[in-house]
Amino acid sequence: MAIPRIKATYSLDEEAVRALEGLSERWKVSKSEALRRAILAADMNARSGASDALASLDALQERLALTGGKAAEWEREVIGERRASSVKRTPGVG
Repeated sequence: MAIPRIKATYSLDEEAVRALEGLSERWKVSKSEALRRAILAADMNARSGASDALASLDALQERLALTGGKAAEWEREVIGERRASSVKRTPGVG
């Protein structure tokens, strides 16, 4: 069964066209298919309510297998390093 297609015309600036061409080449698909995929991915991201920054943070935490315990341990280490490197200054001196 054929998938119905709707032909449309849009105006893109040069930067967007270069980005679209790059995606098309990397994914080895037509520019129309690359645009379709990008639109659907952006829509899915918007519907999920996840911002790009939050999605990036989630991906990083997943790659690092970051758990609550690991995060707490890292926090303790950083606090200790900061305390060890801080210099107490005497008021009126230096």
